Amino acid sequence: MDKIAVLIPCYNEELTVGKVVAEWKRALPEAVIYVYDNNSTDDTAEAAKKAGAVVRHEYQQGKGSVIRRMFREVDAQVYLMVDGDDTYPADKAREMADLVLNRQADMVVGDRLSSTYFTENKRRFHNFGNSLVRFSINTLFRSDVRDIMTGCRAFSFEFVKTFPVLSTGFEIETEMTIHALDKNMKIDNVVIPYRDRPEGSQSKLSTVRDGVRVLRTVLTLYRTYRPLSFFGLIAGLLAVLAAAFFIPVFITYLRTGLVPDFPTLIVCGFTAIAALLSLFTGLQLQNAVKKNRQDFELERVRVNWLYRHTPKEQSHE
Repeated sequence: MDKIAVLIPCYNEELTVGKVVAEWKRALPEAVIYVYDNNSTDDTAEAAKKAGAVVRHEYQQGKGSVIRRMFREVDAQVYLMVDGDDTYPADKAREMADLVLNRQADMVVGDRLSSTYFTENKRRFHNFGNSLVRFSINTLFRSDVRDIMTGCRAFSFEFVKTFPVLSTGFEIETEMTIHALDKNMKIDNVVIPYRDRPEGSQSKLSTVRDGVRVLRTVLTLYRTYRPLSFFGLIAGLLAVLAAAFFIPVFITYLRTGLVPDFPTLIVCGFTAIAALLSLFTGLQLQNAVKKNRQDFELERVRVNWLYRHTPKEQSHE
């Protein structure tokens, strides 16, 4: 088991990956640098190998697919993940690693948004999208994570070996954050510098397509992890709608003893039934979520035992 593993997922980053490997090697000399090449059509793998990284390959396209492979194959006391595009300096690498090793953090978020991101990043809609995703998650999950979409993070062994990677694309960062929040893992924020991509380097993130996928992931995971709140909100809206149409009918009945809008009364009844069904659906699913959390805590105990009984040796394969 490595003491520190730096994980760099890459797709067509020949221009920058060598510099990233060298910079993170200087910041963490004892670390093993792993570059996972994701079907690059340029010389990313060769540049990374020349810089001294352990190069491996993931042939299923997508950042989530790469991270699934990295988490499965690499064993380390602490993991640092950084993009290969040279946008994240290694200034805070030691601090992030120490929070996991010495302060029992499960995930350390490299917070770009509190430093230079909004001035360095030239894609305006990226700025808006990052702020929107951060607001959505912190509101829905009552949290204070300062940068949801950052590609610079540190993880504990327990987090990596108990995180079920389901996403295949750039929504993976959102999935990581919500998983940690739902499972009551210790999350720390470290403000990190950010610099824009060097000239000639191209972003692989589609502002509209990937932005929609991220927001859809937020809503899907909110329904999965907070079903009572999700279906309770739907039940409340349906109940208000039913009441809004029922009250005029009821007032007319009190005044005249007649129900002139009988179809409206029927629709109100069905809407009220739908509200009750939604509420009970949320209650049932909430029980399943509670059972899932109990099982997860037992899995963490098993992984912790494995961590404590695995020889702590460097593996520079």
